[in-house]
Amino acid sequence: MRKTGNIEAIYPLSPMQEGILFHALYSPGTMGYLEQFSYTLEGNLNVPAFEKAWQKVVARHPILRTLFTWEKRNQPLQIVRQKVTVPFAFEDWRSYSPSEQESQLEAFLISDRELGFNLSKAPLMRLHLIRLGERRYQFTWCFHHLLLDGWSGQIVLSEFFNIYESICKSEAPKLPVRRPYREFIAWLQKQDLTQTERFWRTYLSGFTKPTPFGIDRPKTKGQMEAYTKQEFALPEDLTKRLKLFAQEQHLTMSTTIEGIWAIILSRYSNEHDVVFGATVSGRTVPLVDIENMVGVFINTLPLRVSVKPAESFSEWLKSLQARQAKMQIYEHCPLTHIQQCSDLPAYLPLFES
Repeated sequence: MRKTGNIEAIYPLSPMQEGILFHALYSPGTMGYLEQFSYTLEGNLNVPAFEKAWQKVVARHPILRTLFTWEKRNQPLQIVRQKVTVPFAFEDWRSYSPSEQESQLEAFLISDRELGFNLSKAPLMRLHLIRLGERRYQFTWCFHHLLLDGWSGQIVLSEFFNIYESICKSEAPKLPVRRPYREFIAWLQKQDLTQTERFWRTYLSGFTKPTPFGIDRPKTKGQMEAYTKQEFALPEDLTKRLKLFAQEQHLTMSTTIEGIWAIILSRYSNEHDVVFGATVSGRTVPLVDIENMVGVFINTLPLRVSVKPAESFSEWLKSLQARQAKMQIYEHCPLTHIQQCSDLPAYLPLFES
C-alpha cells in the first residue's frame, strides 16, 4: 500500500465484514456480495444537483470512503480516505426505442455487476444515471456489501433525497450528526468474549451434526458450488392472516416465520432438534444512537429450535421468542467463534439452511 496523506482512520473489520471479505477473496468470480439497486425516476431531475447530493452523502459517511487491505498482515484492516470522488456516469438514451432501451438496460446491469470492485481502492461504490425520456430516468446504485447492510442503505438513501431537495431549493440540509462506524468497531474490541462463548457453548451443547434438509443431492466429483435466487410471494390474504396472528399473540413476524421454518426443517430432516441460520440486525448492542449509524452491523447466528408437536403452536412460538430475546446480548459474537463453541467437527458447517 502506497503511503498517502489522504487517510482519516485505520481500524479492524467487524466479524461480518471479515466473513464477507474472506468469501469475496476465496471466490473472486462470484458476485454474491455486490449490491446493485436500479430505480426508475419520474419528474424534472436536476442532474448536477443529483450528482452533488451523492458526493455530499459520501463526504458525510466514513464507511463510504473506505477501502480494505489484507496482504502481508496479521489481520485485515479497513482504511478510511479523507476525500474520495464517487464515480458518476450520465447517459442519454432518448434516441432509442423503448424495446432498445429495455435490452440495453438489461445488458448494462449485467456488465455493471461483472465489473465488480477492487477492494483495495475507495470508494467501493459507483452511480449510473440514464435519461430515458423527457421526465424519465433510470438510476443504478452499485456498492460492495463490505460497506453497508440493508438498514444502513435505507439511511443513506433517505439522506440523499434530503440533500438533493435542499440543493434544488438552495437551502442547507437539516441532517443529524451520525456517529462513525469506527465507534462500533471500538465497542467490539472492548468486549470480553469469555462470557459470550460460555453462552454459545451451553446453547449448542449436544448438537453434533448439521440438520439435513432431507432432499439434498450429493455433489458429484469436481462439481463447483453454485447458487441461484428464487423468489416466492405469499398471497395477500395469507400475509394478512400471518400478521394478524402475530399481533394477537404478541409475537414478532420474524419469530413466526422462523418457527414455521423450524417445523418444515424438522419434518424434512425427521429431527426434533434443528439448527438453521438467521441474520440479525446487530443493532441491539448498548451503543448510543446505533440505530442511526451507517456500516455493516448484521451478523448471522445459529438458531437452535426444539420442535415439540404436542405443544400449543402459539405457546411454543412465545417460548421461542423469549429464548431468542436472551440471545441478543450475545449476538455480536463472530460465527467462527460460535462454531468453535459447538460439538461439531471443524470441517462441518453449523447449519445448511
